[in-house]
Amino acid sequence: MSITPSHIIEYLYCPRFTYFEYVLCIPQYEEKFYKVEQGRKIHELKTLQNKEYFRKRIGVKAKYTDQYLTNKILRGQIDEVVELQDDTMAPIDYKFAVFNERIYETYKTQIFCYAVLIEDNFNKQVNKGFLVYTRSKNKLVEVPINSKDKANIRFVAENVTEIIDKNIYPKSTKFKKRCLNCTYRNICIQ
Repeated sequence: MSITPSHIIEYLYCPRFTYFEYVLCIPQYEEKFYKVEQGRKIHELKTLQNKEYFRKRIGVKAKYTDQYLTNKILRGQIDEVVELQDDTMAPIDYKFAVFNERIYETYKTQIFCYAVLIEDNFNKQVNKGFLVYTRSKNKLVEVPINSKDKANIRFVAENVTEIIDKNIYPKSTKFKKRCLNCTYRNICIQ
């Protein structure tokens, strides 16, 4: 079984997301949220727009758009995979968001997942990724990636797979404030 970056992000928020959504098959209905819908539209539009100006700035020598990649544990569609002048590769992910001088952990996690997929599929090192904030005039932000980040993604992917495969009811998040807005708060036993 392979999982997506969304599985990883949900698990890191609270492991019980994995149980409720993928073991009990109770959907979150995330399609109703405005930013999710707008993000999907941006992903469709970005393929039509020319972003060569920032590609030159970061030293891109080859690009691969809308790459659907898989390995034994992960799968996902990466907006762009670029090969850099130093023969490493990097993911580029477009976000329907405003850059507010910090990179959210969910965005980093997604980039780390993409790094694992790129390394496994292209056999090239990934040391960084890039986020493009479409609501900040396509601001390009670099995300450093190290071997610990990639190892953590593999570890979490194994935990998610184990919950799903073995029907394990995991411990909830230790951050109880997250429970206040959780879509599963009415059925989750604390």
